[in-house]
Amino acid sequence: MLASRAHGALLDLYALDTRLGAAQARLTSLQTQAARLRDEQALLAQQISATRRTLAVSWQQLGENLRLLYKQGDTDPLGVMLGAQSLSDALTQLDDLSRVTDQSEKVVAVTTFAQVHLARLRQALASRRAQVDSDLAAAQRTSRQLASAHADRLAFMAQLRSDQRLKAAQIGALELRAQRAEEKSQKLQAAALTGQAAVQTPVPVPTPAPAPSPGGSTLIVTSTGYSLPGRTSTGIPVGWGVVAVDPSVIPLGTRLTIPGYGEGVAADTGSAVLGADIDLWFPTLAQARAWGRRTVTITLH
Repeated sequence: MLASRAHGALLDLYALDTRLGAAQARLTSLQTQAARLRDEQALLAQQISATRRTLAVSWQQLGENLRLLYKQGDTDPLGVMLGAQSLSDALTQLDDLSRVTDQSEKVVAVTTFAQVHLARLRQALASRRAQVDSDLAAAQRTSRQLASAHADRLAFMAQLRSDQRLKAAQIGALELRAQRAEEKSQKLQAAALTGQAAVQTPVPVPTPAPAPSPGGSTLIVTSTGYSLPGRTSTGIPVGWGVVAVDPSVIPLGTRLTIPGYGEGVAADTGSAVLGADIDLWFPTLAQARAWGRRTVTITLH
């Protein structure tokens, strides 16, 4: 009973480790995105400052050019032509008028584009930052919950190990009593052979309780036995109950009941594990070969 509970707790721990690893990976990704957004906001602030300085200088130059033209008097092209001392002087003044007009149009265009562009950038960055902050807060809550559940499961396993040691001591005492009973039985049998009567009391054999039928959805899969040391793709050590799956069919961290094998958890992946295929870990190559490749109906919890 204790061994079964310990194995179940170990499978729960595998499932929590797998989910915690995925949550921490997502948390790291979101933290990276948040840092990149902060950098983009800092760069945008620099661009805004530079644009404002450019606009200020452009407006200042435009004002100086306009004041210069007003000081020169008539700014009408016909008036410039009639009042010019020479054709060259007239062309020069008309060029100045054209440049001032073009510069005014450019300043207006740059100002309008900068305002629209900066407003769109602010809105886009604010929306992205709000979404990333929301996702980051959710990922942090998930990581904390999984870490708490992981710590609780470790404490539970420590308690089970303590119970197992206590149970081992109780079993040792029972074995000692059984040994003494066996010695007494042998003495009684020896006495019976010499003519002394011995009354034997039959010992009832306990009937094992039927195993409860597992709940959850079922899935027909092709299973293959394997026996390799090391760690799974999620980073946890391999062990009995570790099952390699296709995450698109069976999510990592799912508890499984496999006929002929027992309880397991989806805690590994593999390039050859695709679709409705699973790989079952065995401690020895002989056990893996004995299992071979067979079709089973598993239950997902």
